[in-house]
Amino acid sequence: MVNKAYKGFDPLTFLSQRGRGRRISRYRKNEIVFSQGTPANAIFYIQKGRVKLAVVSARGKEAVAAILDVGDFFGEGCLAGQSVRVATARAFTDCSIMRVEKSTMTRILHEQPAFSELFIAHLLCRNIRAEEDLIDQLVNSSERRLARVLLLLANFGQERPPEPIIPRITQETLAEMVGTTRSRVNFFLNKFRKLGFIDYGAGIHVHGALLNVILGDDGCGEKRRPPLLTD
Repeated sequence: MVNKAYKGFDPLTFLSQRGRGRRISRYRKNEIVFSQGTPANAIFYIQKGRVKLAVVSARGKEAVAAILDVGDFFGEGCLAGQSVRVATARAFTDCSIMRVEKSTMTRILHEQPAFSELFIAHLLCRNIRAEEDLIDQLVNSSERRLARVLLLLANFGQERPPEPIIPRITQETLAEMVGTTRSRVNFFLNKFRKLGFIDYGAGIHVHGALLNVILGDDGCGEKRRPPLLTD
């Protein structure tokens, strides 16, 4: 006999419609979804747009932890006992976001295997990305880190089709993501443009040739060391 709780349940439909314990809100670019230090009592799902997660230190220094895209969850730390937010979530572009109450999320995860599989897949992808980001910070030069950030923002090497044109993003934000100074970001962006790896316009147009920086080719035919070694 089929359990009625499982029959006909579609995770994506659940995440696209308002209902008990969940609502959809729209945010304009730069609007705050939640702030660092506020109570953590819900999980969020991006239906449209991108979200920036940033952490501010006690000294006021900001670091961008991630730029999240359509189909990503965030704020899931509350499911593991996180009582307050450890980062600020801000709309990176105009967004449509589903907010799911913690109690509702917990219930659905227990009742619906299909939804649990979707959510676990998300957690695994986030964990892999976090490991890659840590390795990137530890062993790669700021030039290669910037190239990787641009390629990720343009969806190169990801499941969804590439979107070569990145919406306007400040050099300060790129510096916070890379872990370097704005002046270094400006220097490398100019270098990438001269080499034909990117173009400026309505945003940053990323060409696939930027992969050369990751693969160890400086664009002038000179091969450098493997990408996981420091410069």
